[in-house]
Amino acid sequence: MPDWVSAGVSEYSKRLPHKFQLSFIDIAPQKRHKPGDVAKLIEVEGQQILAKVNPQHTLIALDLTGKILSTQQLKEIVLDKYNHSENIDFVIGGADGLSHQCLAKAHLVWSMSNLTFPHPVVRVILAEQIYRTWSMIENHPYHR
Repeated sequence: MPDWVSAGVSEYSKRLPHKFQLSFIDIAPQKRHKPGDVAKLIEVEGQQILAKVNPQHTLIALDLTGKILSTQQLKEIVLDKYNHSENIDFVIGGADGLSHQCLAKAHLVWSMSNLTFPHPVVRVILAEQIYRTWSMIENHPYHR
């Protein structure tokens, strides 16, 4: 990731208390050799992603086909999981999206926007939204 992404994610991460720990696990994208290989490569990436997520955690997949949530709705989801001592794994797909298997395993498929964002931007937006969610839960003045 570019330095500006690491700096942005780090900034929001260090503001969070330990109980809202934020970490990212990267999956190396598969090499695209031929246009016809894309569907197979998405499936391989999906298998790699699912091997990394904890099956005991709530899985939220970020995908353009998902439900658009307000920040308030995201806060309610996070608060519910937090109150039940449940962890959330957010999955950001690669350039070609997530596999059908990843989407099927997700408890929620979330679209941040109808716009398409580059992966690094999504990472920073997600970190900021997690911080914003925490600030709302704690009545911190960040979210006005």
